Parts: sequence; structure tokens; C-alpha cells
Amino acid sequence: MTSPELPVAVPWWRLLVASQRREMQRVVTQVVALRGFMPLLMKSRNGQAWSDSDKMLLIAHLRRLSHLSPYLLFLLLPGSAVLLPAYAWWLDRRRRPRR
Repeated sequence: MTSPELPVAVPWWRLLVASQRREMQRVVTQVVALRGFMPLLMKSRNGQAWSDSDKMLLIAHLRRLSHLSPYLLFLLLPGSAVLLPAYAWWLDRRRRPRR
């Protein structure tokens, strides 16, 4: 009689590293999506008018930037590189529904 295999417990540090990698990929994709933001933003300063599609694109870029602001603010703090895994864990914890 064979017993079903027990699931192997994943060490806490692997979960932490996986969480950090996932958040890093999220930040990178958001930053890459911001490409073209500055030329679009400077369009009115250079004497050109924003079209309706430009305005919609600006709003989308600003929303993306607002989602990144906690990460950017945190990276400016002293010792932030040491605390980055804990911050990734905290952000991941916030996504889970409350019980």
C-alpha cells in the first residue's frame, strides 16, 4: 500500500525570490509601456496641440506612472535595496482577498 506523496514544502526564501521576480517583471513591463511619454508630454510645449487620442494616451501613461510611484518612492529611501524583498512580499499580500 503506497501513501500519496506529501507536497514538498517550498522554503520561504524561494517564495520571497519568486515574489520579487514577479514584481520586478511587472515594474519593467510598466516602464517599457511608458516609452514615448516624454515626447508626447512635450508636444504642447513645442507649440503643437494634443489630439483627442494624444490626451487619451497621456491619461493612460499617467495612470501607469501612478501605479509605479510606490516602487519609485521606495527605491529612493536609504537601505531600500535591502528591504525590497520585504516590500514585494507586502505588495503581494495586499492583493489577496481578506478572509
